[in-house]
Amino acid sequence: MKYFKSSIITTILGIIAAWFWGEHILKGSGLTCIFIALILSVLEVSLSFDNAVINATKLEKMSPVWRHRFITWGILIAVFGMRLLFPIAVVSIFAKLSCLSVLNMALNDAGQYAHYLELTHAPIVMFGGTFLMMLFLSYFFNKDKDTHWIGCIEKPLTKCSNINGFEIITTLVFLLITSRFVIFSQQKEVLIAGICGIITYLLIDGISHALENQEEQRAKTLSSTVKGAGLISFLYLELIDASFSLDGVLGAFALSSDIIIITIGLSIGAVFVRSLTIMLTENKTLAQYRYLENGAHWAIGALSIIMMISTFKEIPEIITGLIGLTFIIMSFISSILHNKKKAS
Repeated sequence: MKYFKSSIITTILGIIAAWFWGEHILKGSGLTCIFIALILSVLEVSLSFDNAVINATKLEKMSPVWRHRFITWGILIAVFGMRLLFPIAVVSIFAKLSCLSVLNMALNDAGQYAHYLELTHAPIVMFGGTFLMMLFLSYFFNKDKDTHWIGCIEKPLTKCSNINGFEIITTLVFLLITSRFVIFSQQKEVLIAGICGIITYLLIDGISHALENQEEQRAKTLSSTVKGAGLISFLYLELIDASFSLDGVLGAFALSSDIIIITIGLSIGAVFVRSLTIMLTENKTLAQYRYLENGAHWAIGALSIIMMISTFKEIPEIITGLIGLTFIIMSFISSILHNKKKAS
């Protein structure tokens, strides 16, 4: 329970805030707002469990200082940046309105705000979809990968690393195929957003690997390179978190068009995911359950494909969450069976 104290406190504060907003601003819908906020928090956790596993793999390699910054600064970015400011900024850019005008619209004309956000849905999720697709493929297209959960598939995938840039080619093929089904007026924006997602991943991942290599060479010295590696890893994790949250943020408007309730609900879920990440990191859970990381990456692959498809066809969030959760649970069970077999 020590890992989830902040999550429980956030939940209590969120419930109070949702009740206050519903009773005093929306005039008598306090209980309804609490219910929607709690549903959204559960949705966020179910969609982001694999995110916690991926974050834990990176955090294990980060210094205690940057771990602390990820937990403190990172949660502020996750809560206020992605769950509140990001949707407002996106609508502001596409609708060519000031951020203050969009904020006023979100608070006073939720229907119009939701309409503008819906118009930006396709390019936003395509950016996140290609970014996560690159993360998924880069993990499995790796000749040095020696832990295979679904061996009949994962072993052959490692051979794809013999073709330079094969993960880029594969992601571009997915992008080109799915963009053909998007309405014609949005195809250009979707293609640009998808390419930007690929470029962003390559840029962050390339810089991260370069700094990590230099850090290993200068491990005995306190250089600015070490600090840079921590910063890049921090940014890398925040981008991964942002990509995971895109689908949840946009899908939340199916339950409510009130941005405050959406922010409260998703924020509760985001804090629980961070608490889960800390628990996985400090307890070395990934080392104990060898297939958990594999399962998380399969969940990421499924999420990336779902996000791409959602540019032209609506997919219920419950399906997205259940698919990811199924991969995690199955890999967890396989890890337990492996440990028992090894012990015997």
